[in-house]
Amino acid sequence: MTKVTVLGTGLMGAGMARSLARAGEQVTVWNRSPDKALPLADAGATVAEDPAAAVSGAEVVMTMLFDADAVEQVMAQALPAMRDDAVWIQSATVGLDGTARLARLADRNDIGFIDAPVLGTRQPAEQGKLIVLAAGPTSLRQRVTPVFDAIGARTVWVGEHPGHGHRLKLAANSWVLSVTGATAQGIALTRQLGLDPALFLEAISGGPLDCDYAQLKGNAMIVGDFAPAFTLGGAVKDSALIVQALQAAGCDDRLMKALNAQFEDGAQAGLGGEDMSAVVRVFS
Repeated sequence: MTKVTVLGTGLMGAGMARSLARAGEQVTVWNRSPDKALPLADAGATVAEDPAAAVSGAEVVMTMLFDADAVEQVMAQALPAMRDDAVWIQSATVGLDGTARLARLADRNDIGFIDAPVLGTRQPAEQGKLIVLAAGPTSLRQRVTPVFDAIGARTVWVGEHPGHGHRLKLAANSWVLSVTGATAQGIALTRQLGLDPALFLEAISGGPLDCDYAQLKGNAMIVGDFAPAFTLGGAVKDSALIVQALQAAGCDDRLMKALNAQFEDGAQAGLGGEDMSAVVRVFS
């Protein structure tokens, strides 16, 4: 049994904490809004009142907060209370610069650091079927393996240096956001041209143009079910981080800039808390 603390129990963090508890790990949770953490007590987790109390005695501390600033603020309180031999798994999507900043913070506090963003949304997090994209020292891998096995269907070790996991995460998310935006455009155009939008999904179904994600998000767009699995506000943040990564890598950023503008328009229209599939409303 591993003593694991999860800091941040939003859509993703809550599911990850449940998966850890189901796997038999000793789980402590904390969230800035206590009402998002309290239900996890029913799953067997201990709910802490503050970050320092949450990490006290933990062997592994996992952060799943919104952005780099939020992670840094919380860990400034948590790090002084952590065991000397504890490992910090940083799973929030914070971008390349954010990861470098947090890795330096861990280093200044002499705490082992694993860069481990995940692929998947709320349901895979609840089911323990995320894909973990991990990077960190080989010497720490055995200690975090039980945690990754509990939350994920598999772990891809990208490299030994913090930031390598995030590089793959941003590349993968560029595809996820592109599929979502392209599906929204296809659904909206089919509808605006006077056809049943379900015909778009039927046309691509089962062939080389099809993918499960397009069907999942496309059906949600058609019926207007925008219960959040990954929020549109999160898509705004992640697409901006991808633009930054594209620019740093010397890649053309025009496609992601256009997608970021679409997601931003949706957020400005009050859809930031809805699932990112709500971007379809921007097209019509």
